[in-house]
Amino acid sequence: MAGMTSTERPFLNRSLAEFGTTIFAEMSALALRTGSINLGQGFPDTDGPEEIREAAVRALRDGRGNQYPPGPGVPELRAAITAHQQRRYGLSFDPDSEVLVTAGATEAIAAALLALLEPGDEVIALEPYYDSYAACIAMAGGRRVPVTLRPDGAAFRLDLDELRAAVTDRTRMLLINTPHNPTGTVLTRAELTAIAELAVERDLLVVTDEVYEHLVFDDAEHLPLAGFPGMRDRTVTIGSAGKSFSFTGWKVGWITAAPALVSAVRSAKQYLTYVASGPFQYAVAEALALPESYFAGFRADMHAKRDLLAAGLAEAGFGVFHTSGTYFITTDVRPLGESDGFAFCRALPERAGVVAIPNAVFYDHRDQGAPFVRFAFCKQTGVLEEAVRRLKSLAG
Repeated sequence: MAGMTSTERPFLNRSLAEFGTTIFAEMSALALRTGSINLGQGFPDTDGPEEIREAAVRALRDGRGNQYPPGPGVPELRAAITAHQQRRYGLSFDPDSEVLVTAGATEAIAAALLALLEPGDEVIALEPYYDSYAACIAMAGGRRVPVTLRPDGAAFRLDLDELRAAVTDRTRMLLINTPHNPTGTVLTRAELTAIAELAVERDLLVVTDEVYEHLVFDDAEHLPLAGFPGMRDRTVTIGSAGKSFSFTGWKVGWITAAPALVSAVRSAKQYLTYVASGPFQYAVAEALALPESYFAGFRADMHAKRDLLAAGLAEAGFGVFHTSGTYFITTDVRPLGESDGFAFCRALPERAGVVAIPNAVFYDHRDQGAPFVRFAFCKQTGVLEEAVRRLKSLAG
C-alpha cells in the first residue's frame, strides 16, 4: 500500500513508547469538546503584570532579541537571575559562568538529564512526578527509581528512610521537586538537610526543580537545596518565569549551578533549541527585579484562590489534601464512591462540566495514585466560583 513501509520495527524509539500523548493534551481537548472549565492543565487564564508585557513589546520594537540571543542567555537576564538568587536566598552565582537560560524549565530538565546521565545510570525521583521527568530520563538512557510521597494526614510526605534505601551503587542523581507538583508538598528544612547529607555521603548529583519557588503558603518556606552544606557544587537548580509571572507561553527558564555543571548542561542544550525567546528574556530580566510587593500580592492572590477551590471541593464531597505550595490541589475521589481517577476524570466533563487530571499518570506505581485527582487553581476567581458551583452537583 502506498505510504506504508516494509519494516516491522515501530517508528517511535522504544524508550519513548510508553509515553504517547500527554494526559494534558487529552484532557485539554476534552475540555474544548465539552465546553468544560479546564482545571487540568496548569496555566493561568490571565496574563501577568502589564509592565512586563510592555517590556517585551519594547524589546521587540527596539530590535533586542529578534535575532539569535547569546547561547547562555542575554546578559541582562543572567545578571537579573543572579541578583534574584542573592537577594532572596543569599546565594551568589557568577552570571557569566554559573547561569544558563533555557526554553522554559522543561528544556532545562531535558538538557540537564541528557548532559549528566549515561545509559544505565539510576535517577531517584519523587513520585508522583511531572511527566517530562520520566520521558527525559528515558531519552538519556537512564533508569528511573521512584520514591513515593504518601498521604500522611492532610498532606503528602517523603519517607527519608525509603529515600536512603533507594540509593545503590548505580545511582547517579536525585531529581527533587519542591514545591512539589502535583501534591503541593513543600519539603522542610529537616527533610532538605537529610537529602543534602545523603547526596554528600553517596556523592550524588542533584537536579532540583524549584519553579514554584514564589508560590508557598501558610507557614511553608521555600529553601533552595543549593544553599545546604556540601550542595553548591553538586546541584543544578531550575527556575522558571512562566510560573512566577504568569507568562507560560514565553518559555523562559534557567539553571544556576557551578561552572562545570553549567558547561555540561550547555553542551546538551545547544543541540536542543540552541536559543529561544529572545525579546522575552529582556522582559523577564525586568520581571525578576520587581519589588517584593509584586511577589507578595501574587502569593496572596493564589492563596485566596487555593482556599476558594479547596473549600468547594470539600463541599462537593472530595477528600482534599493540604497544598503548601504550587497552584494545584490533590484530592481523593474515594469519599465520592469512586476509586479510579482515570475513569473519574474522563467522566467528569459530562457529569459536572469540569476537567481535572488523574494523578496516576505521574506514578510508576499506578495503584498508588489511582484514587487521586489534581485540580489547578491558577484561574480567575469567577471561573473558580463557577467550577465550584458545578462540582457541588457531585454531592447531590
